[in-house]
Amino acid sequence: MKTRRLGKSGLKVTEIGLGCWQLGGDFGPIEDERAQAVLQAAREGGINFYDTADVYGDGRSERFVGAHLKPGELVATKVGRSPDLYPDGYTQARVRDHVLSSIERLGGEQLDLIQLHCVPPEMLARGEIFDWMRSLQQEGLCRAWGASVETMEEAHTCLKQPGIASLQIIFNVFRQEAATQLLDAASEADVGVIVRVPLASGLLSGKFARETEFAETDHRHFNRDGSAFSVGETFAGIPFEAGIGLVEEMSALKPEGWSMAQFALRWILDFDAVSTVIAGASKPSQVHANIAAANLPPLSADTHEQLADFYARRVKNLVQVPV
Repeated sequence: MKTRRLGKSGLKVTEIGLGCWQLGGDFGPIEDERAQAVLQAAREGGINFYDTADVYGDGRSERFVGAHLKPGELVATKVGRSPDLYPDGYTQARVRDHVLSSIERLGGEQLDLIQLHCVPPEMLARGEIFDWMRSLQQEGLCRAWGASVETMEEAHTCLKQPGIASLQIIFNVFRQEAATQLLDAASEADVGVIVRVPLASGLLSGKFARETEFAETDHRHFNRDGSAFSVGETFAGIPFEAGIGLVEEMSALKPEGWSMAQFALRWILDFDAVSTVIAGASKPSQVHANIAAANLPPLSADTHEQLADFYARRVKNLVQVPV
């Protein structure tokens, strides 16, 4: 698979990475054998970049990834959403302790990339947390650092910080604002863009129906309206029932022979500022299908124009984001 440069970190990451939230069980139960099969499918497909976090399954995801990693494979994890930190318990010592715990679960002595995990915007505005990240890098606990954010305003706050190597954002055909509000600025600052929620929590796969139900432990069940952690995260901030209809409409623009998931992933990869897309998967077959999107040709300019128009007319006003 082709690789792209992750901003000033210099790390070369595969265009499709593996998002590992689901390995913690937050998309419903996933047994050890299936989690290991998903990771093995990623390796077989050429993926070299794994994204996780300390709170995914209370460290379960990190442990799976750590046991799987081989030399040359890269891992990014996150810090900042543990109950003793979020929303107002942040201290430099506590953040450092969490990073050390992540290193222990993942193995080795240093993280490839540590990211702030959607910390409150007021914490970002104060700025001291970025000094802590620079200290972690200077101490040798991470090769590079970045931030995962919820809003464009938060992204631009982070972009101003010296040394930041990456931004993780929600970006998909249902959340297109970054195309005009962020990507050029990220490129100018030499900050790599990691795209999460590329399929809008599976909505853009085209495999859901209005009657679809999710396990009680799945965030798509308990965070459906954003009451658990963010209204903009689950289903990318689109009301589920409305999203089903929008996917049906959008399918008319899909090239013949492509799946909806591949269509959605290829759209993201057509933006040069994107370093990698961390698509989640709970089955090996989903991993292979996601990887196939990287080998498809770019979408035509006409299709991009049609999707931009579709977003402006039919989607934009329905998106719910944090305020």
